[in-house]
Amino acid sequence: MQLTPFSSVLVANRGEIACRILKTCREMGLRTIAVYSDADADAPHVALADEAVRLGESPASESYLRVDRILEAARVTGAEAIHPGYGFLSENADFAQAVADAGCVFIGPKPETIRQMGSKAGARALMASHGVPVVPGYSGAQDDASMAAAVAAIGLPVLIKSSAGGGGKGMSIVRSLDALPAALASARRTALAAFGDDTLLLERYVEAPRHVEVQVFGDRHGHAMHLFERECSVQRRFQKVIEESPSPAPQLSAAIRERLCEAGVKAARALGYEGAGTVEFLLDADGGFYFLEVNTRLQVEHPVTELVTGLDLVRLQLLVAMGGALTELAPRVERSGHAIEVRLCAEDPSRDFVPATGTLVEWTPPEGPGVRVDAGVQAGTRVDIHYDSLLAKIVAHGPTRLEAISRLRGALTRLGVQGVTTNREFLLQALAHPAFVAGATHTHFIADHLPVEARRVTPSADEVERAAVVCALAAAARRHAHAALVPSVRPGWRNSAFSGQRVMFDVRGGEAAVEVEYTARRDGEWSVRAGAGAWRVARLTVEAGGGASLTLDGRMSHHTLTPFASERDIASDDVPQVVGVRTRGRGAVVVLEARPRFPEVEGHAASGGCEAPMPGRVVAVLVAVGQRVQRGDALVVLEAMKMEQTLSAPADGEVTAVHVEPGARVDAGAALVTLTSA
Repeated sequence: MQLTPFSSVLVANRGEIACRILKTCREMGLRTIAVYSDADADAPHVALADEAVRLGESPASESYLRVDRILEAARVTGAEAIHPGYGFLSENADFAQAVADAGCVFIGPKPETIRQMGSKAGARALMASHGVPVVPGYSGAQDDASMAAAVAAIGLPVLIKSSAGGGGKGMSIVRSLDALPAALASARRTALAAFGDDTLLLERYVEAPRHVEVQVFGDRHGHAMHLFERECSVQRRFQKVIEESPSPAPQLSAAIRERLCEAGVKAARALGYEGAGTVEFLLDADGGFYFLEVNTRLQVEHPVTELVTGLDLVRLQLLVAMGGALTELAPRVERSGHAIEVRLCAEDPSRDFVPATGTLVEWTPPEGPGVRVDAGVQAGTRVDIHYDSLLAKIVAHGPTRLEAISRLRGALTRLGVQGVTTNREFLLQALAHPAFVAGATHTHFIADHLPVEARRVTPSADEVERAAVVCALAAAARRHAHAALVPSVRPGWRNSAFSGQRVMFDVRGGEAAVEVEYTARRDGEWSVRAGAGAWRVARLTVEAGGGASLTLDGRMSHHTLTPFASERDIASDDVPQVVGVRTRGRGAVVVLEARPRFPEVEGHAASGGCEAPMPGRVVAVLVAVGQRVQRGDALVVLEAMKMEQTLSAPADGEVTAVHVEPGARVDAGAALVTLTSA
C-alpha cells in the first residue's frame, strides 16, 4: 500500500472530540495543532496539543465557525491536514473545499459528497435511485397548498423536516390537516434561522420506530465497507442519548441485519464515499427499514463501534486520507460482545433537559474493565452557554448486553461530577428501566417510560441526614487539624456539658433541613443526632483531597466532600457555604447549604446574667449598660476553637453591667453581662 503521509494535523473542534482525535494523532506520531476560543483557553484539548492557536471570542460564530481564522491557523503552524471532528464545520462543503484549495488535506469525504447529502430531498432521491429503501415522502413545491396535497397522498401522520440540516431543528409531527399550516410556518422559521435555508420536506411518520444506523467507510480506490450497525433509539428532542451495538431489536433477524448493512454500503457506493460516514435508517415493528440520511462525518457514538470491532476509527480516517486502501487497512472485521454509550450532558432532565451552566468543581472519571470515558472537561472547567451541553461519553463493553449494562451503571455510579447539574441520574434511571433492559426501545422511549415528573431525583431523608453528619464531622476534623490543637482532643469536644456543637444544613433546591449535634465521648466515639436519626460514629478519617471515611453504627462508608459556590476550601477557618457529599457506590450527590455555628444558647445565667460556657476570646459586645433586652436577644459573641458562639439573654430585662470588652480572653464561667429582670 502506497501512502502519501502528512505529518501534522490541525483539529478544528473542541471538547471531547478534539481530545479524542488529538490522542490518536499523537499515538501515530503526528504533530498536533489545536484551536480555541477565549472560553476554551484553559481547556483540556488545548493542553493536549503540541501547539494551539486562538481563533477569537467565545461565541462559535467568532471562533469555531470562522473558516478564515482556521485556515490562517493552519497556515501559520504549517498544518498539512485538518480534521473537523463533528458539529461546527464538519459537514460544511464550502469549508471542505476551502481546506483543499489551501493545500491541506480535509479528513473527511469530498466536498461534492457533503454537498449532495446536505440536501435531504436530494439525498432521498439519490438513495431511491440506487435501491436503498426510503420512507414515502415529498420534496417538491414549498407552498402550503402543495404541501397539503402531498400530506393527503402520503397519509397522516407526517414528519416535517428541514432539508438543509439535522439535529432535530425544524422537525415536527403533524397529525391533522388543521395543524399543518402552523407547523409549516414554525418549521420554516426554525430552518431558516438554523441553516439559512427554509426548504422543507415531508415524510410519512413511522409510529414508535427504532433508529438504527450503519457505520460505513470508503476509500479513494473505490472500496466501500460497513462496520455493522448501532441502535440510537433512546432520544430526547430528536437527539440521541444512549447508543449501542449490536441493536437488540428482536425484529432484526440475521437476514434483515445483513440487508440493512448492505443498504448502508449501497449508499456509500452511490456517493463514491471516502472516509467515515453513517447511514441512518428507521426500523419498523415488522423489520422494514427506511433511509433517513447520511452523516458525512465521524459520529458522536463511534466509540461503540470501536469497542465491538477493536478498530480505531480516527486512525482509519487518517490512513484513508493518506491514500490507504481499506482492503489492506481492515481486510477482515468481526464484531465481539456488546457496547453501550451514554452522553453525559450539562442539563436538567427534571426541567425537560434545559441546558445547565456552572463550574465543574469535581471531575473524577470512572475506571474498570470494559469502561471507557471520552471527555473534554476537567475539574475547574467552566460550562457556559456558548457550546453544546455534552461533557463526556461514558462507554462500557462486555461479553453480553446485560454485562455491558451492568458495567455502564457501575461506571456512572462511580463517576465524580459536581458543580454543574447533569443528566447522570436520569441515565441511571434509563439503564435500569425494565423496558431498556429487555431491549424494548424506540424513539418515544423517554416520553413513554420516563416523563418529566419521573425524572426528578431527590435524596431520601436518611441520605440527607447521613450526608449532613459526614459533612459536619469532616469539617470539624479538618478545622481541628488546621488549628494544630492538642492531638488527643477530638473534633466536637466541649468542656461544657450543657450542649453539644450544632451545625444546620439545608438541601440545596429542596425543603429539607437537618441540624447536626455531636458530642465527643471518652471512648473515642461520637454521639450524633441529625433530624430524626441518631448514630454512633467512630473511625473518622479525613483525607487532604476531600475524602472522608467513617463508621456509622458499625458500617464504614467512604465519601467525597467538594465545596462549591464558594472559593473557600473545606480545610480553611470557615466551612464552605455549599458542599456536595458523594458516597462511594451511589450515584447521587447530596448538595448541602451549611450554616455552621454554635447554638445561640441562652448564656450560662447563674444570677440574672450570662457567663462564658467555655474558655475563649470576646469578639463583640452587642449591648450597653442601661439597654433593655428581650429573651433571646444577642448579648456577646465569643470565639473558641475557631468557631463563634452568640450568647443570648435568658429572659427579658435590663443590662446593669458589662464585664468584658472586645478582644478580652475569658475562662469558662467568667461573668460577661449582668441583667436585672423586668
